Amino acid sequence: MSDLGEMRYFLGVEITQDETWIFMCQKKYARESLERFKLEDCNSVRNPIVLGTKLVKEDRSGKADASVYKQMVGSMMYLAAARPDLTYVLGLISRFMESPTQIHMGAVKRVLQYVKGTMDLGVHYKRNREQNT
Repeated sequence: MSDLGEMRYFLGVEITQDETWIFMCQKKYARESLERFKLEDCNSVRNPIVLGTKLVKEDRSGKADASVYKQMVGSMMYLAAARPDLTYVLGLISRFMESPTQIHMGAVKRVLQYVKGTMDLGVHYKRNREQNT
């Protein structure tokens, strides 16, 4: 076994660390996801979902492409590994994977717009200096 030094990138997660903290983010993966779904030039938003939005199974907005919807939701679920701020809205929009509508697709695109504006967010772990022995 050989020591390759400090970990910097692992399975799409960028890792920065020093003696007192570790920071994990997925900036590169988020950028690639936006490019994949042709949303790299979209406007960013401050909230992943509009306050008071109620998504229902049946609405009259028309069917959306279920395959693309599943791909978008799946790529964002992978982002949730280092983005706990996405877990609630991803749980909400994943309920409609079987038969998504245009309103559901709009909600997914809004989450991607939120991701665009918050790519620098991640999980910051701080070392606890007090160790019980």
